[in-house]
Amino acid sequence: MEMRFQSKDESNRMQEEEFLKLSGAERFFAFLELSRAVLKYFPQKTEQEEDLSETHFVLEKKKPI
Repeated sequence: MEMRFQSKDESNRMQEEEFLKLSGAERFFAFLELSRAVLKYFPQKTEQEEDLSETHFVLEKKKPI
């Protein structure tokens, strides 16, 4: 593990440069890993069941008069 002493701006710039070096697929997988880590540390309190009867709606296009 390497320790670096740098300012916040320098640290942010280096992180951004390293991230931009990744390919699109690698960036996507890095995002998924971050999402999993967030869910691991901040899980939902209860399982939520979706009531699909209230989430669906129908759009009707009326004919012009």
